[in-house]
Amino acid sequence: MKVASLHIYPVKSGQAVNLSAATLHARGLAGDRRFMIVDENGTFITQRKIPKLAGLHTQQTSVGLSLSWPGAGSMEVGLPSKNRKNVVVWRSTVSAALAASHVNDALSSWLGKPVSLVFMDEESERTASEKWTTTPSPVSFADGYPVLITTTVSLAALNEHIIEGGAAAVPMSRFRPNIVIENEVPWAEDSWKQLEIGGAVIDLVKPCTRCVMTTLDQSSGRKQGREPLRSLRALRTSADPNNEGVLFGVNAVPNVLGDISVGMVCKVI
Repeated sequence: MKVASLHIYPVKSGQAVNLSAATLHARGLAGDRRFMIVDENGTFITQRKIPKLAGLHTQQTSVGLSLSWPGAGSMEVGLPSKNRKNVVVWRSTVSAALAASHVNDALSSWLGKPVSLVFMDEESERTASEKWTTTPSPVSFADGYPVLITTTVSLAALNEHIIEGGAAAVPMSRFRPNIVIENEVPWAEDSWKQLEIGGAVIDLVKPCTRCVMTTLDQSSGRKQGREPLRSLRALRTSADPNNEGVLFGVNAVPNVLGDISVGMVCKVI
């Protein structure tokens, strides 16, 4: 097995940045979901509520981020450092650094409602649910866990079912993974407990339940039909009452930190 691709999402629910190499930190891959857009009450906003966020293009720079979105040009965003705001992401309340007012005004104009861009700096604290972890695990603004792992052959198996049902295959981008593994056995990741990639070690802690975002085109936010959720309901409905829903991929937490690159051999420990 080997690493097929690496991806981060600098702004939660924004477009992916595809990488050839990444450093695994305690909060996940460096730069992943450290920024987030919140409403006027400080509650997180994702494509579930505003699908057009899929059109938010992000690129890391030496000072922060470069943002661009359809019809609005681009904007440089430095790492916020002064003003702070308490924000809510799922069950977590986090003290985050608040972006400059001109950035928030521009994003508000684009989205048609008052919003703010916030940054998880070193003062911010958030941990993953301890229901699935043995020790407290720092996490970014990701939905629940620092790393999401998927496999190429499981996507192929899912797409085979989708095509048999008369729909078009879906790309891996719909699932917004961090690490995609090239392997040979569909759904083998269900039984993996720990992966070694180079010098890094990652604990796989929870099958990932999937939502309506998997039905959205990840460059435009446009709804693409009922797939892959329809096929996942047939193939991958969870039998665990503590993790209800349809499953694709595995949530994971870093155990040993290190550098990961595309093509690296993966070993199930």
